[in-house]
Amino acid sequence: MFNLKEIFSVTLILFSVIDIVGSIPIVIDLRKKNGKIESEKATLVAGLLMVVFLYLGESILRLFGVDVQSFAVAGAIIVFLIGMEMILGRHIFRPDTDNNTSSIVPLAFPLIAGAGTMTTIISLKSEYQTPNILTGILLNLIIVYLVLRSSEWIGRKLGTAGTEMLRKVFGIILIAIAIKLFRGNLGI
Repeated sequence: MFNLKEIFSVTLILFSVIDIVGSIPIVIDLRKKNGKIESEKATLVAGLLMVVFLYLGESILRLFGVDVQSFAVAGAIIVFLIGMEMILGRHIFRPDTDNNTSSIVPLAFPLIAGAGTMTTIISLKSEYQTPNILTGILLNLIIVYLVLRSSEWIGRKLGTAGTEMLRKVFGIILIAIAIKLFRGNLGI
């Protein structure tokens, strides 16, 4: 049932897609604009969205007449684009930072549990066991919470160059993951 290799893979994939480390500049900006960020609230809402989508995602897809493989391929394309965005520094997906409810929008959704994360979760279901995905989600939520709580300190320690280097490394990992998901769901 629990497989450490699967848990590690799922955790790494979700960590790359969520890209909470790469989002530190956005988090710091939101903190400056609004005075504070409710780390607990943002983490819980993001976790709830991810778990609901893990269990109901396929039902939602059936409602729209979409099969899991097609959704997984679409997810692979989104993951690929997110990876390209991270490597090239171009913004394809822009969070809405004009909203005053910064703990939920844009932090919990779409920054943490956005389209890329939800697409990745449903794509992971085609390859990994649900308990391992849940464990990966939980581990990522712990990381997200810790990063949100200490975002200012992390930003100072990493500096701009360190943050950019991490974004590029995780971008390459995401592109490789996207190609694997794409190939696996098309049977190539």
